[in-house]
Amino acid sequence: MIDTTHAPGPFEPPPLNAPIPTQRDLFDADVPSAPHTGPFAELVFDLPLDHAYSYAVPEKLRDRIAVGKRVLAPFGKGDRPAIGYCVGVSDSGPERSVKEVLRVLDEEPLLTANLLRLTRWIADYYLCGWGQVLTAVVPAGARRQAGTRAVSFVEAVPESELPAELQGDGLKLSTKQAGALAELRQAIKPIEPTRLAQLAKCGPGPIEALIAKGVARRVMRRIDRFTDWTEEPVGPEPTVQLSPDQLRVWTPLEAALRQGGYRAFLLHGVTASGKTEVYLRAIEETVRQGKEALVLVPEISLTPQTIQRFRGRFGEVAVLHSHLGDAERGGHWRRVAGGQAQVIVGARSAVFAPTRKLGLIVIDEEHEGSFKQEATPRYHARDVAVMRARLENIPIILGSATPSLESWHNAQKGQYTLLSMPARVLDRPLPAVGLIDLRTERSFASAPTGSSTGQGNALSPTLERSMRDALRDGGQVMLLLNRRGFSTHVHCPLCGHVETCRFCDLALTHHRQRNIMLCHYCGFEQEPPDFCPKCSQPAVRFMGLGTEKLEIEIEQKFPGYVVRRMDSDTMKRPGSHAQVLSAFRHGLIHILMGTQMIAKGLDFPNVTLVGVVNADIGLHVPDFRSAERTFQLLAQVAGRTGRGERGGKVLVQTYNPEHPAIALAATHDYLGFVETELPQRQAHGYPPYQRMARLIVRSKEAQAAGAFAERLAQEFQRALQKLGPTPTPVRVLGPAEAPVFRLKGYYRFHFQLQSASSSLLHQVLREVLPHARVPHDVEFTLDIDPHNML
Repeated sequence: MIDTTHAPGPFEPPPLNAPIPTQRDLFDADVPSAPHTGPFAELVFDLPLDHAYSYAVPEKLRDRIAVGKRVLAPFGKGDRPAIGYCVGVSDSGPERSVKEVLRVLDEEPLLTANLLRLTRWIADYYLCGWGQVLTAVVPAGARRQAGTRAVSFVEAVPESELPAELQGDGLKLSTKQAGALAELRQAIKPIEPTRLAQLAKCGPGPIEALIAKGVARRVMRRIDRFTDWTEEPVGPEPTVQLSPDQLRVWTPLEAALRQGGYRAFLLHGVTASGKTEVYLRAIEETVRQGKEALVLVPEISLTPQTIQRFRGRFGEVAVLHSHLGDAERGGHWRRVAGGQAQVIVGARSAVFAPTRKLGLIVIDEEHEGSFKQEATPRYHARDVAVMRARLENIPIILGSATPSLESWHNAQKGQYTLLSMPARVLDRPLPAVGLIDLRTERSFASAPTGSSTGQGNALSPTLERSMRDALRDGGQVMLLLNRRGFSTHVHCPLCGHVETCRFCDLALTHHRQRNIMLCHYCGFEQEPPDFCPKCSQPAVRFMGLGTEKLEIEIEQKFPGYVVRRMDSDTMKRPGSHAQVLSAFRHGLIHILMGTQMIAKGLDFPNVTLVGVVNADIGLHVPDFRSAERTFQLLAQVAGRTGRGERGGKVLVQTYNPEHPAIALAATHDYLGFVETELPQRQAHGYPPYQRMARLIVRSKEAQAAGAFAERLAQEFQRALQKLGPTPTPVRVLGPAEAPVFRLKGYYRFHFQLQSASSSLLHQVLREVLPHARVPHDVEFTLDIDPHNML
């Protein structure tokens, strides 16, 4: 969560001409480099370092060096060649001798000035290396020039560069040579030889003669062989008449787009209220002004349906997301950098698209946790997008039917402008939501799901009966179960033994289709046992419910209907996601079931029933956001029905129907949930009222991790004493064992730091972490504004 007030310290974006922090003492005094007079390049590397290093630029590279390009340079005492990013060029350098840049790797800068400012802010705020951020920003396909090839071109030598004997009447050419030279001199850029031969109506001989005489020359250019494609032809989008709610929110948006300048809008609209049409209108206005629009959607919502909606409106749309190959992603990146795409749609990393004239940022489903990066740099794309909008002085729209509590709090404080769309388009009612109490549902509560044969009842009688009614009436059904696999755990009822991962403190999930037990965190696999490993009795039971077991039950109970499962196990093949959704859209699938990937971003008017098989799965996770995530997931999946003229309903199976997250989701009462949840957050000092940082210490030896964690705790206490009393104190909780103590073979302890002041929180972390002497067998990671508390 970015505090959009002007906070002091390193969290304010530096001006473009701000001095770059450098390190002059990297190299030993015996470096055999001679003193230089300039220029000097400031380089950052893909390392957890918070400063740039000065390198001399040799004469042969002075015309090629530029800010935003990658270079090869010797690094450290061993002079190991390393790739760095040039973040500054100056005439003055250090007084002592420095090493020289070896090569410049890029023809054109990969990063704009605004992206450099943004990435420097990310490095400062998330406390990681600037070079680490830059490496994450530029996709591998763009770095490696994937999808390009070197091609030989021909260009005319400017007459001013020709010797006197080749100027005017001194130049003797045949008719075809003269024609080819005339075509070259009329061209605004170099021409491929085959194309030149076509234009001049000659063969390759006259062109080679021009080169031999010195009036033309070969030049090598790298061209893009990437071609964009879509799976289905996209027709133009029909003109849409805005609803009263849409008109009401469009008025201030249109004014902000025409006036320019930074404005942040939180668009709170119920599902099917027409938020996408508002986005499209805003993008149209941006494109009309000759500017570019950037649209971020969660990876899970980046469906062909979403992309085709934008292409139907704007034609050429660049797409950036993790499922693209290097060539495709690199091609889209180059199109954006070259100004060839005015609309960019993508997932988390698309926030770094190298636009040249950005005019608008849109974040759909801004509450989605997938916008948070869980590896270094651990940025949140929503918050980075807000900062980018501030840096580029443009409007930004954050939209959701269930906004994150951080964004809602920002709107209540006046940092975002709240725009509300409380009604669905065409005044269609929100679907009726019924709660099925599994504690009292007869014939179901007495038949627990899970047995040695894997049989049981996942569907209550009420849900099963409603499915039959919906299918008989020609409707389609969607079922949500946010747990993949067949059985969630394997245990022995005689001794109580549960099969756990060899490397994690987690139960293994049984996948019957592959006949393995799998850890969903580290990927460890083993065959299911026939006898209990602990008591050796043949009493092993496969318990719990996953999507694989649910699919079998549905196929048995609904013969004659087409059932498809969507989860990460079935959607591995390229294009499988699109194929299933397309078949469902065309009525070829009657029952679509799966994990949360079916809960968001989908619009199927013929869905008349949505069933939530188990609403409690994420409710009791040791994470302060568990209630919020449960509410959001239920509200979002409920929004998949009732979008057509036939209406629809939702049935939610739960053992906790009184829980506010479930009860309020059933009544579509977002404001009621906010009023219930925010006081709980405030009482415990959680976001959005306080900032948070999480520090994880891990080692393959539990004692080593625990000892270092205790040392860090002492250092934090000393830092707090040094800080003294403050109006907004910093609270340090821990160290304690992480909720999942052993993960991927590492034992983990964690700290939690909380403060109402972001600058004070960072001050304490900067006081302790750079000076921590980490043992060789211990590692630690830092997560600012964490979203995963396990």
